[in-house]
Amino acid sequence: MCVIPARYGSTRLPGKPLLEIAGKPMIQHVVERVRQSAALDRVIVATDDDRIVAAVEAFGGEAMLTATDHPTGTDRLAEVAEAFPAVDLVINVQGDEPLIPPQAIDALAAAFADRPDLQMATLVSELEDADAQNPAAVKVVASLDGHALYFSRSLIPYPRNPGSHCRYYKHIGVYAYRRDFLLQYAKLPPTPLEQTESLEQLRALEHGFRIRLIETAFRSIGVDTPEDLQRVREIFLTEQEASR
Repeated sequence: MCVIPARYGSTRLPGKPLLEIAGKPMIQHVVERVRQSAALDRVIVATDDDRIVAAVEAFGGEAMLTATDHPTGTDRLAEVAEAFPAVDLVINVQGDEPLIPPQAIDALAAAFADRPDLQMATLVSELEDADAQNPAAVKVVASLDGHALYFSRSLIPYPRNPGSHCRYYKHIGVYAYRRDFLLQYAKLPPTPLEQTESLEQLRALEHGFRIRLIETAFRSIGVDTPEDLQRVREIFLTEQEASR
């Protein structure tokens, strides 16, 4: 099952999930992309606003109205997961990722095959030079066996010896959880590193849990600013013109 959190409130882009991209609300593009994943049998938009529920139902999607006072997206995700006790794997795709490829979701879900011990996984891609000093681009350091050692808004590791063969990764905020772990994780108290970096995934690491990293070639363009929105609109326009 995939849950797509979609809040109406946004400081820089009010009503963000409903903003128009190529003739459709952004949330519709996200749902349509996610539905193409072979790994999913259900896609639910989790929202705090009736306007988003109405928009999703208008294009034939499924939406669930959740509490308005959730402090984090994980809490909203957990509220939905509580309602589906038969579900084993919950995939979380943000409602501002209209370019998410279904293949990336398939790869994330496949990581759990024959791995009953795996509780949480997320996507990463190779860090581009333009994002190295951008605090909005979250970096992650990987262990030799492909698990997260640390996430940061700073460039990590520090390139003291730039000629080394260390690879730099950008974190993409698409997650997969075992349902039981998700419910446990949502109840954990916030942690110092999480609050310092404002990165919720650090809570799992600080409490001693492991996060599997799945590399993808997908270059995420989450829509957080008017500039992001314009860039994504231009990409969709180019794709439409190419398909004619």
